[in-house]
Amino acid sequence: MLFEKRLRDGLLDGSITLAFRRWRRAQVVAGGRYRLSGVARRVVVESVSRVDPTLITEADARAAGFSSPKEVLADIGAGDTPIFRVAFGAIEDDPREVLRQSDADLEALAKRVARIEGADATLHAIAQQPGVRAADLMGPLGWAELHAFKMHVRRLKELGLTISLPAGYRLSPRGEAYLASRR
Repeated sequence: MLFEKRLRDGLLDGSITLAFRRWRRAQVVAGGRYRLSGVARRVVVESVSRVDPTLITEADARAAGFSSPKEVLADIGAGDTPIFRVAFGAIEDDPREVLRQSDADLEALAKRVARIEGADATLHAIAQQPGVRAADLMGPLGWAELHAFKMHVRRLKELGLTISLPAGYRLSPRGEAYLASRR
């Protein structure tokens, strides 16, 4: 789910606890945790349900950051696509962000990275060329398929070693510490 600035800020300050979206099918699941762009936080989705637009209440509208159901409907626009009501719960720290900042237990990390073929070469390439698109990084590293390469980098990201940028990647502080420990 994409969180526009108004929604993200309202979730963070507690003034918004609901959102309404037009989707062909639900794009989030109850219990799912979704990153809030621009901050190292994520939100838990408590529930997701289709809703009849005539049943959106004043209280629902206020919980979504609007003054009336009419404003909610104006925001989501007209159409035949179903409307979903998304209720949000807790805001929590994104554990990946905490991990990216940690340089603890680099020895155990090295063992995990060693199980990922080509990981050190990929990390060195990212370190030398931050912000370079995956399509431009993969060829010199011997990767032929973009999707496979992106999944490879995602494995490194899950270990807290890389950070995705709007275009390309860069090493996290943990990634930098890992590479420094390998020299």
